[in-house]
Amino acid sequence: MELHQPAPDFKLPDLEGQIHCLHDYRGRIVILNFWSAECPQCERVDLGLSTCLREWDGRVVLWTLAANVNETREAISTAARQRGLAPVLLANHTPIPEKYGAQTTPHLFVVDGSGILRYRGAFDDLSFRHRTPTRFFLKNAVEALLAGHLPEAAETAPYGCTIMRFVLE
Repeated sequence: MELHQPAPDFKLPDLEGQIHCLHDYRGRIVILNFWSAECPQCERVDLGLSTCLREWDGRVVLWTLAANVNETREAISTAARQRGLAPVLLANHTPIPEKYGAQTTPHLFVVDGSGILRYRGAFDDLSFRHRTPTRFFLKNAVEALLAGHLPEAAETAPYGCTIMRFVLE
């Protein structure tokens, strides 16, 4: 999937069974957060995203996409409730993570109001060797779009836990 091209459209149910369709959100910026209930990086990023969403005051939509096939609906629901996440979409048994090229949890994608993919990558520059973030890639990308500009950094390397696509028996 190429940057600055239409984001793959999809329909997914949330934990309550409500269907969400990406094209229904044209006109709004949508963050797709490929996510895991068990990944400590996701928990850290969830806190940062909630702060950002308050600052953006409804101008940006966050979709948390449960991506790991080995996580139960109960585990996903419990983590979502504890972290105040809604909606959490069930993408873990679909081809959506592959369509987007999601590699880790979290792996973040930003779709602009026209349905064009404008950013993919990490929340910030935290890594195994760099323990304190100093650059906030996702926030910078979204704020550039809110100001009518393209993000300066349209792609960064994601950092987190590998997405589990197969259950080992």
